[in-house]
Amino acid sequence: MTPQELVVRMLPPFGGWLALAALALPGGSPLRGAAVALFLAAGPGAAMVRVCAPALGARPAEGPVERRDPDFARHSDLLERLMLTLFLSIGAVMLVATVLIATHTFSAQRVLLTLTLLTTLAAFCPPLRASPPPRTTPRTPKGSAQ
Repeated sequence: MTPQELVVRMLPPFGGWLALAALALPGGSPLRGAAVALFLAAGPGAAMVRVCAPALGARPAEGPVERRDPDFARHSDLLERLMLTLFLSIGAVMLVATVLIATHTFSAQRVLLTLTLLTTLAAFCPPLRASPPPRTTPRTPKGSAQ
């Protein structure tokens, strides 16, 4: 792993720990709100998408029949990853908050701490391997004379 890959891998957890440190700022501080909102919107999802990146990139996007944009596949894959990052983060926030509410232990600090720990754990997970592309030739049944 190169130093650049390590930095990219550790950006989401660093954002979480930075958001936790920002809780020490006064309650109405815009910096505090921005750090927490940015992490909650993108941090956990970015770590999860990084783990799934090889599997997501295994099959390129298929464009419309008439292609006007030569970079359709690249733009489509980028948009897919951005949307996955956002919606996985929102889903993780909702799930953690729901669990903490159900156990009567809900607080904003606990949600942020739990998500930061989960994001750190996801950053240490190895990426998934991409599955091989599906076969395009039909399989012949065993024992056939073809």
